[in-house]
This record gives sequence, structure tokens and C-alpha cells, in this order.
Amino acid sequence: MTYTGEVEVGGPVDVQDAGDLEITKFAVGELANNVYVLRCTLTDERIIIDAADSPERILEVLDGAPVARIVTTHWHPDHWQGLGAVAEATGAETLAGATDAPHIEVATATPVTTGARVRVGSCELEVIEVAGHTEGSIVLAYDDPDGIVHLFTGDSLFPGGVGKTWSEEDFRTLIDEVETKIFGRYPDDTHFYPGHGNDSTLGAERPHLAEWRERGW
Repeated sequence: MTYTGEVEVGGPVDVQDAGDLEITKFAVGELANNVYVLRCTLTDERIIIDAADSPERILEVLDGAPVARIVTTHWHPDHWQGLGAVAEATGAETLAGATDAPHIEVATATPVTTGARVRVGSCELEVIEVAGHTEGSIVLAYDDPDGIVHLFTGDSLFPGGVGKTWSEEDFRTLIDEVETKIFGRYPDDTHFYPGHGNDSTLGAERPHLAEWRERGW
């Protein structure tokens, strides 16, 4: 089946082949948060990005498979409502941005900052701090064997714009960091996976950066 990235709460998972990494995406909770289960195809090790809600659904998708780590992209509660139960059931290590970690009610075993590496078996994801939506939001970057970069952007970047902010200052911070740390670094064929909704590529969104900045959201 061809991966589309279009998932809905209660619907089936969608699976993306990214070389040595298999990405399983599904939606949970009242806000239709995306959960990503990443599996190294060489070692079978798994991590979760955002155990957002509905721990029973997350555990159903795992189907008894072990999980090494759970990464939370930022402190907003809709991204970690399932974290405690899933971490307890799997024994997985918990990770989050060092600045946001104190705001997450489930203890973060390993706070991370820009440049940290999150392992998934033989694969590595690089941590990039992108402030604005929250002060300590993180993005995770994986460079697959074919040279395609896969970004897990939480609520910092969506198709059609950056994430929600609550002040002009926060918006300027976010748009600046998204432009310099993401669009300024990665090519157009980079695929990104947000915290809600559908995926996109940087090439599809890049022409609209000035429009986003002008409109202020």
C-alpha cells in the first residue's frame, strides 16, 4: 500500500518505508494527535514520538513489541496524556526537551538539547530545539539511506504554516527558528511529519514562508 500520511482517530495506521527505518503513524484523542512508532528494520528496536493519548490504542499498535524510548516533542498535555501508562507498560526511557521537561507531569529520564542523538537500533535521530510554540519544543531529524531527510516537527511546523503562538514575540521567534533551523538547513525533498494532521515536504511549503511571516500566524 502507498503511504499517504492521512490518518484519523479510530482508523487504520499508515506505514512509511524510510530505508532502515519504518514509520507507523496513527491518530488518537480529542485533538487527533499523531503518534509515530519508529522501528529499525535491522534490529527491530522501536521508539515512540508523542504518546499523546489513548494508551490502549498505542499498546494495541505495538502488539507486545518492546519499546526502547518515548520522545515527547513539547510540554502541552495533548502530547503526553498517554505517556505515563505507555511508559509503565513498556519500561521505555522517557525523553523531552530540557526546557520543557519540567512542565511534563510524567518524569523525563533524559532531557535533551540541540545536537543530541536519539537512537533507534542502528538509526539515529538528531534533536533540534525550535522555540516559539513552547520554549523547549524539539524537532527530530532522520537522514535515510537514500538521502531523504524525515523531520518530526511536533506543533512547530504544519502544512500551511507554523504552530500556534500566543504573542507577536513568540510568533517571530517561531517563524525565525523554523526558517533558519529547518528551511535554511534542509532541501525541498525533506518530508515532515507534524503533531496533528497530514504530512508535507519543505519544497511544498517553502514558497509560502514570506506569506506566513506577513500574516503573522
